[in-house]
Amino acid sequence: MSDNSKKIAPFAYILAFAIVVIWGCTFVQTKLLINEGLRPDEIFFYRFVLAYLLILPLAGKRLFLHSWKDELMALLLGLTGGSLYFVTENYALAYGYCYNVSLIVCLTPLVTAFMVGFFYPSEKLNRRGVYGSLVALVGMALVVFNGNFILKLSPLGDALALAACLCWALYSLIIKRLQDKYSNMLITRKIFGYGLLTILPLLLAQGCRWELLFSGSAVVWGNIVALGCVASMLCFLGWNWCLKQLGVVRATNFIYLNPLVTMITSVLVLGERVTWVAVLGAVLILSGLYYIDKNRSV
Repeated sequence: MSDNSKKIAPFAYILAFAIVVIWGCTFVQTKLLINEGLRPDEIFFYRFVLAYLLILPLAGKRLFLHSWKDELMALLLGLTGGSLYFVTENYALAYGYCYNVSLIVCLTPLVTAFMVGFFYPSEKLNRRGVYGSLVALVGMALVVFNGNFILKLSPLGDALALAACLCWALYSLIIKRLQDKYSNMLITRKIFGYGLLTILPLLLAQGCRWELLFSGSAVVWGNIVALGCVASMLCFLGWNWCLKQLGVVRATNFIYLNPLVTMITSVLVLGERVTWVAVLGAVLILSGLYYIDKNRSV
């Protein structure tokens, strides 16, 4: 590893952790907006419009990528990391059980590791890395259930959650193809643009209720601005940079921390009770992540 890489790596770890914390809090923000009457597709549209307008003057004047193949991959990024991912995840919560959805979506790091390892042998986890992933996965399950081991099947909700998991894994796989050719700004702008285009059919089919936005309260505007400026624009730019600096597998493993962030937020904000089972799960998550990173094949 070069001296420059050694300097970048610690910051990339810190940034990846900060982004996961922010994304973990967006579930609460989205829930607040839904309580105000907005649909998941409307929330996604508003936050991505704001993010696109913010990044547009920063991403240069290039309209299209070098080839139609690259343009198609950018379209797939907007779909898998944008519209399709958010729609499947949010509607999974509407039609399924929260425990199931959290559990299935948090399979993303493991699914990503196997997919990326298949196409990019240099990022393949070794045996110890797989063991570390399984330890973190068990810990994540303990945190999610928090002592209430009640698992109910919801075919539609579970299928949507699995689709969301696969979407993010595909996003992580596809973006590697473009990161060596184009700037992070340009790729992220493309993701926002194609995310907006691919959400339009659903938005038009159900109707966009602009009055809910323009007559919205401070809760609506505050959360839309936070989701658009921070959780979308800044976090997507930062996450895509972390994927390149740390590698897809190493960066994606930070998603295991999502339930831990949610648990801490629930304690501080909602005053929810945490059992010893969840504490044990938190220890397993951190131990698994340490084990993965220490023994990851490079």
